[in-house]
Amino acid sequence: MAAEPAGKRLKSGLPLCAGHRSSAGSRARHNLPAAVEEALCGLSSLLWDGAYRLQALEGLKQREEAEAMLGYLAERGGNYCSKDIQKPGCEAVCSVLPALELLLLQLKEEAGALVELSQLARNHGDPHTASVVKSHFLAPRVDRLTALGDLLTSARRLGCTNDQTGAGGFGEYILNQLQDELAR
Repeated sequence: MAAEPAGKRLKSGLPLCAGHRSSAGSRARHNLPAAVEEALCGLSSLLWDGAYRLQALEGLKQREEAEAMLGYLAERGGNYCSKDIQKPGCEAVCSVLPALELLLLQLKEEAGALVELSQLARNHGDPHTASVVKSHFLAPRVDRLTALGDLLTSARRLGCTNDQTGAGGFGEYILNQLQDELAR
């Protein structure tokens, strides 16, 4: 089998860091493949973007998870290339249903990237990263996705609408329930 060119990247949905500065010359590096380091850096940026977008929903662990991902990257001797976090596309969501749907999309995107990162780490001979990603980042997110799906189903059954007037009612109760469930 012929070796791939050094600069060639495989097609992937992982949020890779385009201007990544690899720590390949660092002595403190702990067998962290360059491709895995770049993917960890890109995924850290994705988690920070998500934490910024979801900061209105108090109690979410998005920020702590982004910090934990950076901590793991530093522990393995990798570099993080900070990037500018863009302002979210919408300023505020005044209704429960769109808020739940936005949160579901965000968590699904992050879960998909975490699955890809785990597979990438395994393919590059880094079972430690694959294990840490699955146990510390993916498993809790799957539990939150399940809880969020249940809340979204309940909101639809109870007649919550996409009404942007902010007229609360039972939707506010569902949102409080969401915050309690996802804060665990």
